[in-house]
Amino acid sequence: MNEPLLLAIDQGTTSSRAIVFDRAGAIVANAQREFEQIYPHDGWVEHDPEAIFNSVVDTCRQALDAANGDVVAAGITNQRETTVVWERATGKPIYNAIVWQDRRTASLCDALRADGLEERVQELTGLLLDPYFSASKIAWILDHVEGARTRAESGELAFGTIDSFLLWRLTGGRSHATDATNASRTLLFNIHTQQYDDELLKYFNVPRALLPEVKDCTAEFGRIMETLPGAGIPILGIAGDQQAALIGQACFEPGMMKSTYGTGCFAMFNTGTTAVASSNRLLTTVAYRLGGVTTYALEGSIFIAGAAIQWLRDELKVLENSADSESLAASIKDNQGVYMVSAFTGLGAPYWDPHARAAVFGMTRDSGPAQLARAALEAVCYQTHDLLTAMTADGAQHPNTLRVDGGMVANNWLLQSLADITGVPVERPEVVETTALGAARLAGLGAGVYDSLDSLASVWHAERRAEPSLDSSVRKRQLRCWNAAVDAVARYTLALHE
Repeated sequence: MNEPLLLAIDQGTTSSRAIVFDRAGAIVANAQREFEQIYPHDGWVEHDPEAIFNSVVDTCRQALDAANGDVVAAGITNQRETTVVWERATGKPIYNAIVWQDRRTASLCDALRADGLEERVQELTGLLLDPYFSASKIAWILDHVEGARTRAESGELAFGTIDSFLLWRLTGGRSHATDATNASRTLLFNIHTQQYDDELLKYFNVPRALLPEVKDCTAEFGRIMETLPGAGIPILGIAGDQQAALIGQACFEPGMMKSTYGTGCFAMFNTGTTAVASSNRLLTTVAYRLGGVTTYALEGSIFIAGAAIQWLRDELKVLENSADSESLAASIKDNQGVYMVSAFTGLGAPYWDPHARAAVFGMTRDSGPAQLARAALEAVCYQTHDLLTAMTADGAQHPNTLRVDGGMVANNWLLQSLADITGVPVERPEVVETTALGAARLAGLGAGVYDSLDSLASVWHAERRAEPSLDSSVRKRQLRCWNAAVDAVARYTLALHE
């Protein structure tokens, strides 16, 4: 009998990937396709849902053709919070997908905050009132697309995060569902009752008829329809990208932590079956739900990580390839006083300032591509330090190691800088595609390829470990300069909006 293979559909912010894994986690086949980023106005970010679906179909076809084996189950992982509303009759979106980075609904969130609702919203959802999450995006679509609200109330329309939209289309409209991790990012889901909450639906004026069914992460979500690549394969696992990475990193015990560095950066700390409320503007979120049992996590989100390197490459043209940032950063002995606050779409945790703008400090006539590349990479490290500080202040134990993944961590210079600035050893796994791997692991659990989380933990191995080596006085000075730069951005933001 052929070894069972698992298909992971990894739908990210800038590209879609399909990866076929074997039981041990080795990649059998891999396909990737980028798609267009749409910026209609300042602070607005959209995707064409049809382009996303087509990229998923194409990459699945390529990966499955190359694998040429017995694929027993598929899992989906996705960019979270990105919002799609579509017609139930046709599956056609009524507006572009509004991406998690989008800030157009900041005024709505500000108004709800001014009404004194943020504390209650945080109590129910573990989240903050911020444009980052799905609810205000749904409200915007319903209020700005002609006839949408009436159609939504009559049950003609469906909402979903990207996982739910893909599931609908892959199953030919037979399944309108999501998993608990994605539901927990909508601002409509009570993470304690594990149900959509009428109080939250009222705050955002979202009709319940729009919403997908919420299932465990290893539920039977449906089968891929007959006319698509992978026809008949059961979809048995779904998780948002950061939760999938936590699973791929085998962070199953309370106190374990992973941080993913892609377009943005997301650190997640397993808190077990306790939903720890944050006093430092971190998020309390669902890590995964298996067998009806919910595991929670503290999460800190950095909106811009690898996207800053893309900006240097695509907008400033100072990099030919993103990978060039490693050699450029290593080419100078220190940062020469140059700091970048990469708030291109606002600042995430623990600041949560949707109005913040990006800035570069400390440049001289000698500053060039090397200084900018190093500053963009170091900004990720400083913000990771900020997240660790906030988690510790919330009562989390200081992690013994930080397990990292995502496209950026192929950069060995960044790995060492992370260890130096956070003061924590950093481990990169043998399988760096941990987000896709997590989706495959969930599908494998659903299909019986794996019998427990312990069996997944036993096959995790580190490929590289970076130990902190930076002199403590240098580290403290750099953090002082970073904090001063963030403070300056905050002052500028206040002045800009006075």
